[in-house]
Amino acid sequence: MSVGVVSPAIGSFCLPRSPGRMPRFKMTVRSNNAVSIAVDPILTKLKHECATPLPVLSHVANSMAADMRAGLAVDGGSDLKMILSYVDALPTGNEKGLFYALDLGGTNFRVLRVQLGGKEERVIATEFDQVSIPQDLMFGTSEELFDFIASGLAKFAQKEDGKFHLPAGRKREIGFTFSFPVRQTSVDSGILIKWTKGFAVSGTAGRDVVVCLNEAMDRLGMDMRVSALVNDTVGTLAGARYWDDDVMVAVILGTGTNACYVERMDAIPKLQGHVSPSVRTIVNTEWGAFSNGLPLTVFDRDMDAASINPGEQIFEKTISGMYLGEIVRRVLLKMAEEGALFGESVPEKLSTPFVLQTPDVCAMQQDNSDDLKAVESILYDRTGVESNLSARKIVLEVCDTIVKRGGRLAGAGIVGILQKMEEDSKGLIFGKRTVVAMDGGLYEHYPQYRGYLQDAVTEVLGLEKSKNVVIEHSKDGSGIGAALLAAANSKYEHDF
Repeated sequence: MSVGVVSPAIGSFCLPRSPGRMPRFKMTVRSNNAVSIAVDPILTKLKHECATPLPVLSHVANSMAADMRAGLAVDGGSDLKMILSYVDALPTGNEKGLFYALDLGGTNFRVLRVQLGGKEERVIATEFDQVSIPQDLMFGTSEELFDFIASGLAKFAQKEDGKFHLPAGRKREIGFTFSFPVRQTSVDSGILIKWTKGFAVSGTAGRDVVVCLNEAMDRLGMDMRVSALVNDTVGTLAGARYWDDDVMVAVILGTGTNACYVERMDAIPKLQGHVSPSVRTIVNTEWGAFSNGLPLTVFDRDMDAASINPGEQIFEKTISGMYLGEIVRRVLLKMAEEGALFGESVPEKLSTPFVLQTPDVCAMQQDNSDDLKAVESILYDRTGVESNLSARKIVLEVCDTIVKRGGRLAGAGIVGILQKMEEDSKGLIFGKRTVVAMDGGLYEHYPQYRGYLQDAVTEVLGLEKSKNVVIEHSKDGSGIGAALLAAANSKYEHDF
């Protein structure tokens, strides 16, 4: 997935805040009725433009399926990159042995080890650790960064105890989750296209990141090697499928968003010449770039124009946690300026981009009190506005409008993926139980968003078909998923 702006991860949703005493400042406040009359046209127009009735959802689902086909036909065929993961061997539950995972996707990296015991024992033991990357290494050389990562991995490996056992004569194998843009060339190799998320490391672009890590481990004399390079969405699918063979799709909805799914090899025209013993693989859609038929407003267009990647990642900017709070802020600013929603003066803070974040919007929506004191507190803490009860109710309507659109569009996107798979293999999806594995803080911590997503899936598929589609939370599945993919793609003779 691609996120245009660095922001705190969506992991601290809906923490209760005590309303506390509100500092006062003087302002002339219009009557509730006058404010309502001034703001009503803005709210009515917003609701109309964000509406997602069944025809809109169906159009989005059909367009998603069509763009998937175009992206599979030829590179650059649509907004969707449809990147081949080269993960042809999926975990079956029979895997045995000790495997590691390394997850590099931001200013921390995570290391994990798991002892697998096959169908009977499954996960015997697991341990993980997290290491912060010093700021200077984010601007240093490739060798310095990968030496630091290898060193952290080595320290973690040294803490192995009796629960973990590696058969004699084997190197430890790693599943490497690397959440930066790479051009994957095989299951264990990928060329870095560019660093993102605040990294500016010299000497890595154009190089194979697996070679970079393997060389760093060799310099430290480590008995480890990478056997699978995956992105976090692919890791989530693998982690969920280990426990449930019916998992066919994985979606991450957090700060950013992405989706991947299990595809038939013969349904990928651009794969000509790739020889594989497997009949299927995982395709990474990079669906954040989708843009067809989305109901957009002036607030979306202005936010996109002001972003570091205008015209790109439109679906992500409409449905993901990075942006929902910012869209709400832009609506409230217009209501404050043109409808005096919060009185005659507008605090400067309300004009600050991203000052209101999606966890704040979520926390406000959980306020069920008569006087909406939590809403009042959050609005003041974040944006400096004082609000009366009438204004707070309007704020909640704005929040709900933006979140409802986001959740329902995400649901339509999921249906598009399922439709595409069903069209290629009748009965594959709708004729039996099919599981969509979900991960990410937005999905996990935002009950209204989750509900709107599920409602949209049911609405578009209809009651009968939707009974077979299970949307299931798979918390932190990508870490163990990478270790499982290392096992499934082991270089050693499988004894499972």
